[in-house]
Amino acid sequence: MIEAVKMLGVKINPLTMGETVDVVDQEFIQKNKPLHLMGVNADKINQCCNDSKMMTIVNNCDIVNADGASVVLAGNYLGVDIPERVAGVDLMQELLKLAEKKAYSVYFLGAKEEVIQKMLTNFKNDYPNLVVAGHRNGYFNDNEIDLISEEIRQKKPQIVFVGITSPKKEYLIEKFLEDGSDSVFMGVGGSFDVLSGMIKRAPLWMQKSHLEWLYRVAKEPKRLFRRYFVGNIEFIKRVLKAKKEKSI
Repeated sequence: MIEAVKMLGVKINPLTMGETVDVVDQEFIQKNKPLHLMGVNADKINQCCNDSKMMTIVNNCDIVNADGASVVLAGNYLGVDIPERVAGVDLMQELLKLAEKKAYSVYFLGAKEEVIQKMLTNFKNDYPNLVVAGHRNGYFNDNEIDLISEEIRQKKPQIVFVGITSPKKEYLIEKFLEDGSDSVFMGVGGSFDVLSGMIKRAPLWMQKSHLEWLYRVAKEPKRLFRRYFVGNIEFIKRVLKAKKEKSI
């Protein structure tokens, strides 16, 4: 059983990047076991605290990574041992390396058609031997979900990357798993945009300084201001309250 800790009621597996890749490979892909591979940041923990359905989905996942510097810092403050941030876009790239090395097939679902096509073009250089089972952009109607689910079941990719916003991607992945898919499903948010080159990632020094969120807000203020500034304040209040209750 994979070790887990709890923060604000949310399950987190204290795994490093390398440990996560090894567990995904050895315990799920090689054993043909389905997996919802989850990453939580401050925003996702806020969602869990405000939505019992999301809390249940996250806590039922077999692997939940800390995908946010704020989660690691809050863990240290609360005495919860979380070794490092496992950023979703970085983990996706590590899993792509694994897939190419071991000839695991992958499927991509999400983003605009031009984004996914550009990403796949880049992958011909970055991962020339990658086995792509299929792909589908993220613009579809609810009545097409069953067809997409059936396509994934038929093609049986070892890994499915879902580049759709939360909470839709979590609900979709749960639907695919309920339909009987045995793949490893990973929700990767806007990672397709980054890997296509359409959106640039923060410089390495900002990533290492836990400032990647600030770079993202500067690039997309209308979309991300509330999520990061208002959401982070909400998260900090929850952490402070938890600390106070723990000390009483």
